[in-house]
Amino acid sequence: MKRQLIIPLMLLFSLPVVAANNIANSEITHSQNENSPSQSLQAQAKQWGLSEDAYQRYQQLMSGPRGIQSPGLDPLSVLGIEARSATERREYAEKWVKAEFARTEKELAFQREINAAWQRLYPTILPVNIGNADGVTTGRFALFVRAKDCPTCETRLAAVLRDNRQVDIYLVDSQGNDNTLRQWASDHHIPLEKVRTRQITLNHDRGNWLRFGEGLMPVLLQQREDGWHIAAF
Repeated sequence: MKRQLIIPLMLLFSLPVVAANNIANSEITHSQNENSPSQSLQAQAKQWGLSEDAYQRYQQLMSGPRGIQSPGLDPLSVLGIEARSATERREYAEKWVKAEFARTEKELAFQREINAAWQRLYPTILPVNIGNADGVTTGRFALFVRAKDCPTCETRLAAVLRDNRQVDIYLVDSQGNDNTLRQWASDHHIPLEKVRTRQITLNHDRGNWLRFGEGLMPVLLQQREDGWHIAAF
């Protein structure tokens, strides 16, 4: 009988403890929820070097027409575009330039480490560009080619290589297979050193040709300040 009483007694004594813990946890969660909006707003504003009022204005702007016209646009750009004075526009322009400079410096530093790592770990393998596969660097050329049934692709590729251009090569029918892309590059004698230094990058096409190539194959594009332009085909 004593053994049978132990379990109910333990449950009886444990219930207030569990209840107290649940109440305490509820109070902590409630307190955190009360503080989190302000803390979150402050943290988000700080990331962009903005005051809370400026970040709130950004949120208000993005909840209106600007959010539909420019979804995902960063706070500095939005506030600069929607500036209420020339002074404010200049202020946000300078903040944007500083932020972009810092971002670019970090990305270039990391890219240098990636290049060095490729040479250390895979000195005989062509690196495939995966960091910027959805877009082409501004000012560079983008050459879209097919591996199969495209004799003119060979001619255009040879001309681009001969001109010593900085070019991002997109293999439209690689099916996302790195080995296919590397084998194609090897078969076409793409200079390894130029790939390592990123004068030439090798890329899988992820819809860019359909968006910008106007159905031409091969096609050489260049991005300028006023948009994409067909350079040759």
